[in-house]
Amino acid sequence: MLTYKEAGVNIEEGYRSVDLIKKYAKETLSSYVLNGLGSFAGMVELPEGYKKPVLVSGTDGVGTKLEIAFKTKKYDTVGIDCVAMCVNDILCHGAKPLFFLDYIACGKLEAEVSSDLVKGVCDGCMQSEASLIGGETAEMPGFYKEGEYDIAGFAVGIVDKDKIINGSNINEGDVLIGIPSSGLHSNGFSLVRKLFPDINEKFNGEEIWKTLLTPTKIYVKPILALLDKFEIKGMAHVTGGGFIENVPRMFTKENQTAVIKKDSYPMPEIFNLIIEKGVDKDHMYNTFNMGIGYVLCVNKDDAQTVIGELKELGEEAYEIGYVRAGGEGVCLE
Repeated sequence: MLTYKEAGVNIEEGYRSVDLIKKYAKETLSSYVLNGLGSFAGMVELPEGYKKPVLVSGTDGVGTKLEIAFKTKKYDTVGIDCVAMCVNDILCHGAKPLFFLDYIACGKLEAEVSSDLVKGVCDGCMQSEASLIGGETAEMPGFYKEGEYDIAGFAVGIVDKDKIINGSNINEGDVLIGIPSSGLHSNGFSLVRKLFPDINEKFNGEEIWKTLLTPTKIYVKPILALLDKFEIKGMAHVTGGGFIENVPRMFTKENQTAVIKKDSYPMPEIFNLIIEKGVDKDHMYNTFNMGIGYVLCVNKDDAQTVIGELKELGEEAYEIGYVRAGGEGVCLE
C-alpha cells in the first residue's frame, strides 16, 4: 500500500518542524493576540486608542536572494528579509504593524531548515513589533527541487484614518530625506547572481556571500517615533525598481518630480563593485536602492530637525533631494 511518506511527504517531519518553530513564534506574540499557534486561524483584537482604525496590509517574498541561502546553507537571515519587505511597505502609509503570517514551500521538508527560516521571520517580527500569529509550510515533492525553499509573507498594520500618509499634502519645495539601507536588501538578485557566480569571491576581506545575505533593514521603530513628533508628508520604501519606480509612488498629485542628488550621501562599496562589473550607473538607480532604503518627504523647515531626531534615534539620515513641479517622476542630478 502506497503511503503519503512514500509519495514524498513526511508528516512526522512536519510535526517536528512545528514544534521547533513554536518556541520562536511565542516570543513575538503581543497582548492583542487571542490565541497561540496551532489553531485553524490566528486572532488579534484591535488595540484601543484609535478613533477610526484602518487596517493596512501588504505581502511580498524574498525572491532569488534565496539561492545564496541555499548555496551557503545559511537560512536564518532571509526570514528577516521576508518580514522587512512587507512591514516597510505598510509603514509608508503610517501603519504600525500588528501581525504577520508566513508561507514556506519546499520539495523535501527538513525541520531544522524550516525552523531556521522561521527564526529569521521571528527576528524580523521582533524588530517591527509584529506578532507571528500563523503560517503554512507546504511540502511539494516533484514541484520544488530538494534543498530549495520559497518563502513569502503577509503583514497587517493599523493607522487612524485621519493619520494615513498618502502624499496628498506634498508640495513643491518639500525636502526628501534618505535613511541608509543595510546593503542590497532583497532586490536585483537575478542580476547579482549573474555578476557573482562565485559567492566565495573576496570582498572587504571576506566571502562576498556574507555581504549579499545581509538582511533587509527594518525601519518601523524609528519611523513610528518620528510620526509622533513631525508631519511626514510622504514615504517610500526603495525596493525593486530602485529610486526610479519607488520614490514617485509617494505622490498623489500629478506633475510632481522627485529630484535626487546622487552625491548627497555615501554609497556603499557593494554598489560600486556592481558598476565595476559592467552595470550602467543610471540603470543601477532603476534596479537597486543604491544605499538608501527609505525616503521621507517633509516640509523644508522641518528637514534638519527631522534628520537630527533620526540621529538621536541611532539612524543616519541625509537630505538627498527635493520636490519640484513637473511630471518627470524622478530626476537624478
